Amino acid sequence: MKKIQEKGIRKFVGIIASAIIVYACMVGIARAWETTEFWTPCVEDVHPYGIPELMIGNFFSVYKKSMVDADGSPNALASDIGFEIGVLPFDKINMEIGVDGIYPSADPYLFNAKLGTPEDSMFKGAPGLAVGIFNVGTNPSTTAADIGTIVIGKTIPYINMRLHLGYYVGNHAVLLGSTGQPNNQDWMVAVDRTFNVGKDWMDSLTFAADYAAGKNMIGGGGFGTYLNWTKNISLLIGPTWFNDAGLMGAWKWTTQVYINF
Repeated sequence: MKKIQEKGIRKFVGIIASAIIVYACMVGIARAWETTEFWTPCVEDVHPYGIPELMIGNFFSVYKKSMVDADGSPNALASDIGFEIGVLPFDKINMEIGVDGIYPSADPYLFNAKLGTPEDSMFKGAPGLAVGIFNVGTNPSTTAADIGTIVIGKTIPYINMRLHLGYYVGNHAVLLGSTGQPNNQDWMVAVDRTFNVGKDWMDSLTFAADYAAGKNMIGGGGFGTYLNWTKNISLLIGPTWFNDAGLMGAWKWTTQVYINF
């Protein structure tokens, strides 16, 4: 009888622990940032002035049977519903601001902003440059990662592929690895290439890939395709993987819809 009770207690504790882990994954592993490349914000693009954008993104596992693995790592991330808009009416310098709702979460709202200048704006042949901040949360102990970024980018001649290099620094009290150690800054890299289709059913295709170093909720990368059905409606699809599997889990599939109004 005592063994049965002990077994039941262990099972009950395991269920409670799993529930706590799921909650932590939904609240503490939120991503919500300024204009992105694929997984990271390593791109100098800034949203155009006066054009609002709605984004709905999901990261999920297609081969798992539960929300968490046996080790507690998540098999899905919280859904992201974001709003972005450009606020500066200039050609050579642009700025965007945005807010994301991360659901489910106890503290769902995260804010971001980016200021940038496009290629050739400073002088002929000049690279694009942007500085930004994202994951500005409302809870100082869980969601206020407050990650600042700087990105420089340039189109490579002849192949029309863009290369972006960046660096990020965040709140060391929130930007942690699965071991609990601060890991709040590192480098980023990204590439993309757009191919015009020019059909009624597809305007263009953009192939993108990126990577962020560091064992934290930012560290990782992905690659995929933007299906630009029109100039204002796109679907991004592809796999994403993470440097800290204990924190973020195994690789996941992402679908992200972007709509400009």
